[in-house]
Amino acid sequence: MYVLEVALFASVIFLHLAKKSSLAVTLYVGQSIIIAGLLFYSAFRDASLSLALTAFAVLAVKAVVAPYFIRRLIAAHELKFTASTYLNAPMTLLALAVITAFSFSDLLKPFAVMNAANGALPILAIAMMFASVFLIVNHKDALSQMIGILSLENSIVLFAFVTGLEQAPSLELGIIFDLLVWILIATIFISMVYRRFGTLDVSEMKNLKEE
Repeated sequence: MYVLEVALFASVIFLHLAKKSSLAVTLYVGQSIIIAGLLFYSAFRDASLSLALTAFAVLAVKAVVAPYFIRRLIAAHELKFTASTYLNAPMTLLALAVITAFSFSDLLKPFAVMNAANGALPILAIAMMFASVFLIVNHKDALSQMIGILSLENSIVLFAFVTGLEQAPSLELGIIFDLLVWILIATIFISMVYRRFGTLDVSEMKNLKEE
């Protein structure tokens, strides 16, 4: 379990450093497969058919449907993850180190008791959430921010899993449906923005004015 969570956290770190759109999408797919695998494990452990269906829905939406729409968006507009960021690579890594250190500080230590077997699991999940939020904030282009939001959602699911806060399967399926609708709307919106302005750099969009 701990190894898988470390792999998930590492995927967020590499998302910060990714320069190619294909790599970023692959990292997100890897995240989603691990999340779905954890849910399948939970379904097998509890002999829950409804949870297994939820895990299948997670796998289908996050590892198949979402990457399909993102790759289609990239191919249609020849978008590249030249991902300009507000901080350069060394400063980004330093910021991530500070975020991780803060997550394991005494301030957030009470969350460790939410998992009696291994208190480091909830803390690492929180660190992954903070790193995903920083991915959204640090990147200037909308495509990177979209993947950051999807990574944040995976982080929240992971936190719920390791702390035993899993919701009813019907509610989780509803959340997956909402996520699917959000992905469809986001890809359409990003496509419209790129066609209209020829850029996804949100820092440049601040200077745009009505004609």
